[in-house]
Order: sequence, then C-alpha cells, then structure tokens
Amino acid sequence: MADENGAAQSASIWPMPKFHFLVKWGDAQMSFQEVTGLSAKADEIKYRSGDSSIFSVVKMPGLLTYDNVTMKKGIFKGDNKFWDWFSKIKMNTIERITVTISLLDETDTPTMTWTLKNAWPTKISTDGMKSDDNNVAIESIEIVHEGLEITNG
Repeated sequence: MADENGAAQSASIWPMPKFHFLVKWGDAQMSFQEVTGLSAKADEIKYRSGDSSIFSVVKMPGLLTYDNVTMKKGIFKGDNKFWDWFSKIKMNTIERITVTISLLDETDTPTMTWTLKNAWPTKISTDGMKSDDNNVAIESIEIVHEGLEITNG
C-alpha cells in the first residue's frame, strides 16, 4: 500500500507497466515501439485404448509450439538492419541469433526477461505510405524461434 503522500509504495501491490522494455539481438541493443507474440503452447495428445472401460479420452502433453514474435519500430534513414538480416536467408541457411526482451523497472533493471533461442526472420514489412497520414513510418519484422525461456529478476 501507499503511505500518506505516496512516497513509499509496495512493489507487490502494483503490476509492472508494459511500456518500458529493452530488446537485444545477440550483443546489439535495438529500440522498438512494440513487441507481440511472446507465447508458448503445449499441444494436447488425445488417446483412448479400445478396451478402456472409461468412455472418454486421456489427454497428455505433446510437443511445445511457440508463436512467431513481431517487433515494430520507426523507419530511420540509413537503417537497414531488418533487411540486412533477412537478405542472409539462403537455402536452409540463416544466421540464427538469441533475442532477449526485458521488462524494465524504474531503475532500468530487468524484472522479467524472455529469451528467444535460435531466432531468425521470416517476414519484414512496412505499414504502408499514405499522403494524408500524420504518423511516422513503421517497419516490422516477424521472427521465428526454437524455444522461449522466461526468467525473473
């Protein structure tokens, strides 16, 4: 709880805001406006043997699957990092990197970190151009990965 003037607040009362985060591609740090798709799922396997006296299936955990992660950022003059990485794709050959996304507290300390293993780009795109729009140009990259690890602190 907050004290009388709000100076001392309990960290367990307030959830973390999602607007202060850091993204690292390997050793490089990049600034993004938005990161989506940080999710994992265990597929279910349904099984029932024919001589079972229970007339329902047993559900077991199967393969783990991970959604693609999409990252969006403003387009800057001379910045081709997305395209440089994407253009390295050859027949079954791509530079795979570790990508980390960290949710930061008010002292810029990571409080929760998502680590994407063996990440590589599958799609790059821009949000399009429009002559009467008053927004910045945004580019996005969709990356696939082979595992998601979540750590706290």
